[in-house]
Amino acid sequence: MTPQVEAFLEMMAVERDASPHTLSAYARDLADAEATIGAGGLIGADPAEIEAWFAGLSARGLSAATAARRRSAVRQFYRFVLGEGWRTDDPSRRLEAPKQGRPLPRTLTRDDVLRLLAASAAHDGAAGVRLIALVELAYASGLRVSELLALRVEAVRRDPAWLIVRGKGGKERLAPLNTSAREAVKVWLGVRDAARPDKAPDSPWLFPSGAASGHLTTRRFAQLLDQSAIDAGIDPARVSPHVLRHAFATHLLEGGADLRVVQTLLGHTDIATTQIYTHVATDRLTQVVTRHHPLASDE
Repeated sequence: MTPQVEAFLEMMAVERDASPHTLSAYARDLADAEATIGAGGLIGADPAEIEAWFAGLSARGLSAATAARRRSAVRQFYRFVLGEGWRTDDPSRRLEAPKQGRPLPRTLTRDDVLRLLAASAAHDGAAGVRLIALVELAYASGLRVSELLALRVEAVRRDPAWLIVRGKGGKERLAPLNTSAREAVKVWLGVRDAARPDKAPDSPWLFPSGAASGHLTTRRFAQLLDQSAIDAGIDPARVSPHVLRHAFATHLLEGGADLRVVQTLLGHTDIATTQIYTHVATDRLTQVVTRHHPLASDE
């Protein structure tokens, strides 16, 4: 490590109160640049050498996120160097941030969902009934996990086909419930009510618990899903409460649902947020074009 890099890291620690993790990341990123650029290192590099180093990051298989972080480290280093008067120019000024594609949502196949439900049903007693109701509701409605766990019991007492949900920004929307989800909720309500001691006040929540919020927590739901995933032979890293929402949207689009309808059901303000799910419907869209576009016909 050169004296200039050591001085930069010391400044980050003392003046900017950077964490040990941040300092370690900066040290690695700057060491990589120093080693790649060669004899002159960062302090003696010209713009062409810096740009060649940066262009080589993708060729080495580094992700756009990693390249962006290394660019940031080098840019900050040179701002420090200029401030100290060690150079009069910034050779990193022409580095453009790499375009980072939006990560595709994790999702499940329809068979995965069926296996997850079967594994959930294998849980004993009330815990199994509750878990089935949770999974069925999440998959049938596309609710955010916060919306799902904060459902009030009065909202489902009359077996509605739709729920009125207040989502982000206080906006209300309708969330559908299919027959399977409604049946799972009915069974859960019976078990839930039977477990309540006589004359004890009823909890306002559909999924009550002893947590501070009064209802089941996201963390506990995630733990239960992890165990069901393991029981179903599914990698638990692929499963989470939010992945069930992804599966809801993905399977709707695969089945031919209109993108605007899915946007409304998910409560997205911007349709660009919903469009990310269309990647999974590529095969279906290809078939639509092949069948209906006049220039796609082989006849």
